[in-house]
Amino acid sequence: MKLFRRHRRRAWASILTGPAILVIALLVADARLVYILTGVNLAHAQIAPKAIDLSPLGPDARTGGLVSADLDGDQRKDFIVTGAGYLAALGASGERLWVREVDLQVTSKAEDDGLPGLHAPGVQIADSDRDGANEVLFLTRSGSLFVVDGASGALQQKVKLPPPPAEAERWEHLVIADFRGSGDRDLLLQATNEEGYRMGRFLAAYALERLLWGDAEAALLWARDDFLALAHGGARIADLDGDGRHEVLGGDLIGPDGKRRFRVPVGSGAHLDSLFVADVRPDLPGLEVVTLEEGAGERVFLYNQEGVVWEADFKRQEPQNAVIGDFDPDRPGLEIWCRSRYDHDQRPFVFDARGQRIADYEMSEVAPKGWTVSGVEEISLIDWTGRQKQLAAAKERHTAGDVAIFDPMTGAFLLRLDEEAGRLYVADVTGDWREEIIIWRDGQLRVYENPAPNPRPDQPRLWQIDHYRRSKITWNYYSP
Repeated sequence: MKLFRRHRRRAWASILTGPAILVIALLVADARLVYILTGVNLAHAQIAPKAIDLSPLGPDARTGGLVSADLDGDQRKDFIVTGAGYLAALGASGERLWVREVDLQVTSKAEDDGLPGLHAPGVQIADSDRDGANEVLFLTRSGSLFVVDGASGALQQKVKLPPPPAEAERWEHLVIADFRGSGDRDLLLQATNEEGYRMGRFLAAYALERLLWGDAEAALLWARDDFLALAHGGARIADLDGDGRHEVLGGDLIGPDGKRRFRVPVGSGAHLDSLFVADVRPDLPGLEVVTLEEGAGERVFLYNQEGVVWEADFKRQEPQNAVIGDFDPDRPGLEIWCRSRYDHDQRPFVFDARGQRIADYEMSEVAPKGWTVSGVEEISLIDWTGRQKQLAAAKERHTAGDVAIFDPMTGAFLLRLDEEAGRLYVADVTGDWREEIIIWRDGQLRVYENPAPNPRPDQPRLWQIDHYRRSKITWNYYSP
């Protein structure tokens, strides 16, 4: 069957080239036919991005990232970009709102340098003083919490944080959360052990307003020094059970009261690479968490507030990166695409909502000509077409290269952008609920929007979904 597909693909490629293939790929709904039509000759899309000047800012090779939020109160999505020594705010129209030079806590390899990890932005955005306007909160390497005005960047408060446990160097990762059921009024801090392979085992939750008043002792809600963290990134949060309060997510599920509900049975000598939150199983109450194991069983775990729902592996191949979405609308629940670990010629595989393998293929057979043999990275779920079937966006791996949208079920590349992408961020920034591709390359942000009409324009914006908002502000390379 694989050979038959290859011959059909070559036959179509001899008839259809360049823009014709792109038009068909964008219009044809049947993913199998798209797979045949695009093949290895997918032309670069002729979509003009909106370019936002970042000069003289420029991303460090590995540290810093970007997030989107309404900073100036005009109901449009602006951007924060961060790097070693600075953070900058850019308006939705591309104007520069402000820049601050500061010793921002951003890092590269979390296991060597501490949190927040590769490409993580290191900031949070919230209305921390309840005045109706957003503030930007971040940690510094000197151990302080800064709160600056979202619209102007003016300093509102600077608080020296209570020291972390003796084994930690500093507080490294922050997350605005709701642990008490009173809105985004709490702050989660996380730190890694200073010596050895660094893991974010130290957690502390604070009532934010009391912490900003300088009363750290009264502000402390709970603390732990035994959190089973991700190896490459910070803790995530979500309201899994729908009670209006957040759980802390990693290898442990920590309730809003700071108590461990259960621990994922990670194998001896193994660790967890990445983590995602979604309603994978609509037949079960609440949300589920997908997390990926490296070492031991090389497993994919699905868990919820009650414990592990299932665990699965495919030929003991390391999953490493994942995308979770509705890739096959005819199947119940969501599908889980795993990239695999191979340095070249990646071999992705897909599980259904019950942990059964439903697809696998070789990336070298579906990638377009000229795409790196190293495969894809910074893979994100994307609602690009506006249809029920979701897709994935990714950049070329280990290079500042092209960006593409592909079908996780078949691997078919549906859209290719001629780029030199250093970072890739996917979010709804223009307002029609579909998501845009935001590329950060040296000197520019470049925003790509789908020019086709939205087939479901009345859908609510994705930002109204709490776990969507949390993921878009706590992402990093391993857990977009």
